[in-house]
Amino acid sequence: MPEYQLFIMRHAKSDWSEEGRSDFDRPLTIRGIKAAKQMAKWLKHKQYHIDRIICSPALRAKQTCQLVANTLNLSEKAVRFESGIYDASRYDLTALIKQYSKGIHSLLIIEHNPSLDQLLCYLSREPPPVNNSGKLLTTAALAVLNYGSSAISATSHEAQLRYLIRPKEL
Repeated sequence: MPEYQLFIMRHAKSDWSEEGRSDFDRPLTIRGIKAAKQMAKWLKHKQYHIDRIICSPALRAKQTCQLVANTLNLSEKAVRFESGIYDASRYDLTALIKQYSKGIHSLLIIEHNPSLDQLLCYLSREPPPVNNSGKLLTTAALAVLNYGSSAISATSHEAQLRYLIRPKEL
């Protein structure tokens, strides 16, 4: 039987160059596109199967999600753009985990910081490692939380952090 896993991914690097563009409508940079593809290839290489993705509807998150979903050959039915996830708190994210993890073995959340850092620290049994700059989830970073034979849960410190991968580390 497959293990239960929660994947947490921060959107890839977004473009701040165009003045007047809203935060919600910022696209990915070329570097961001490359990093999102790189992380998706890592997931594919590790042979992770994703049952469902919930994603922020912000443009940079949607573009990250589309690159991941395409690389993993996921159908559009597997992806949900959830309006409540943009500017979500850790509490909002745990509610979404409860809602969307029912009946599946693997869930990927693609979202924004600081709530993703907070969520990762809340769910992981051990404190997650920061990078040399003291950051946890850099852009396009991916955390893999394992629940073993227990269903995905939004309970504090119940998951085993299997991987925390940042694009610069690949």
